[in-house]
Amino acid sequence: MTRRLLLSYLSLAAFLLLCLEIPLGIVYSRAERERIVNSANDEAESVSAFASLSVASGREGALTERVEHCAERIGGQVVIVDAEGDLLATSDPLPSQEERGLASHPEVAAALDGRATTHVRTSTIGGVDYLSVAAPMVNGGQAQGAERAQGAVRITLPTDMVTDRVSRVWLLLAFTGLAALTAVAALAFAFAKWTGRPIRQLEEATHRLADGGQATPVAITSGPPEVRSLAATFNRTAARLEHLLASQRAFAGEASHQLKTPLAALRLRLENLENDIALHARGSLTAAMTETDRLARMVEGLLAMARLDESAAERERVDLDRLCVERHRAWSPLFEQHGVRLVLVGAHAGQVLAVPGAVEQILDNLLSNALRASPPGSTVSMELRLSVPTRRHPLHHLHHLRDSRASWVDLHVTDEGPGMSPEQRSRAFDRFWRAPGAPKGGTGLGLSLVQRLAHASGGEATLHAATTGGLDAVIRLPSAQSHEPPAAKPGPRRREAPALPA
Repeated sequence: MTRRLLLSYLSLAAFLLLCLEIPLGIVYSRAERERIVNSANDEAESVSAFASLSVASGREGALTERVEHCAERIGGQVVIVDAEGDLLATSDPLPSQEERGLASHPEVAAALDGRATTHVRTSTIGGVDYLSVAAPMVNGGQAQGAERAQGAVRITLPTDMVTDRVSRVWLLLAFTGLAALTAVAALAFAFAKWTGRPIRQLEEATHRLADGGQATPVAITSGPPEVRSLAATFNRTAARLEHLLASQRAFAGEASHQLKTPLAALRLRLENLENDIALHARGSLTAAMTETDRLARMVEGLLAMARLDESAAERERVDLDRLCVERHRAWSPLFEQHGVRLVLVGAHAGQVLAVPGAVEQILDNLLSNALRASPPGSTVSMELRLSVPTRRHPLHHLHHLRDSRASWVDLHVTDEGPGMSPEQRSRAFDRFWRAPGAPKGGTGLGLSLVQRLAHASGGEATLHAATTGGLDAVIRLPSAQSHEPPAAKPGPRRREAPALPA
């Protein structure tokens, strides 16, 4: 922001200086040229009047002294010729060729015709610009109609003096403009720092708040009034957000205890009623117990989401191979009871980066969904694959995925159930959404929690149609090895889970 403000102030100041100094320099150049032309014309007329009187009185010898004195005063050259163009007097010796050709010069020819002229030409000697002025010599010093003049006076002045003077003025203007720009830059920098300092403080406080830090108020007493008003608004917003977060943390902690205990007691009371209720009413009792279990799972899912929203937990290294083996060992007996085979295959994945406890919850939810959707005699597989996403992968817009060399681990949970249509898969991660005809017992929160845990871990959760006809849930997590120095990687090995007990 400071740089942009500084550039804008300097651009405006430079534009104003150019609009002022360029016309000023042009006007001065024209005025200086007109001054030297008028001065040369006045001098030529004065010498012409003197020469006319001297010729009329027969004192031609005085012309040389007057010509030399005039040339010395003005720093140029003065020449007087008669009516035929012959030389009468000169301040400097002339070459014989130029002496014979004086009458052919345009300014001298015009003066001999009785007209005063001004002519600027470039000399062939040294490439110097000269200003030539000629005035006619007339009887008594005054022209009489179209009468031919008795002679002419030519004054030649080099224009390098005027050019040097104009150049000095342009340099002075440039120096003045540079000094003005320097002063404007200093003032603009100070003003930009004064304006940008509270904004940077607000930016730092906003980053701390976005990163899960404490919502500390920002004390801004300087800067523009709009920035101070923005700081006051930010402080109120941060305080309100801190209050809401504290309320949410309190709710998550209290609800975890206040909701679980009554549900457990209700479940226990329903189980105790089983022996005291008539056989025809036991179906309703079983349905009530099922709804109680569903309510308990829903509460667990909502509390898990609430805890996840409390703060952005730091990711840590998780041994994915070990967790998959543990979850396989924990879920295999339940799968066996339902007549479904659970297998674990894939390459050696090593460690991944994930939020603490996220991988366990992801696997539990995916395996629970796969078990409900799998018919007896089918197989549910857990497979690990290593991959490197391409630039077109949807994860490349995330800041932690910008390194194309980073490796990733894909965890696939595939079942052989009825699967989902593309429209259903696009809505499967919505809260409380359940596919039509889905098995009873679900809450519609499992996949939503899976996706949010994957995002919090820096990965992604997607659903695809499995080649077996069921659903292929893919969880992509960042590999921890991508953040370590290069080392020899073990070759992929295929493994089969321990055989299920008969």
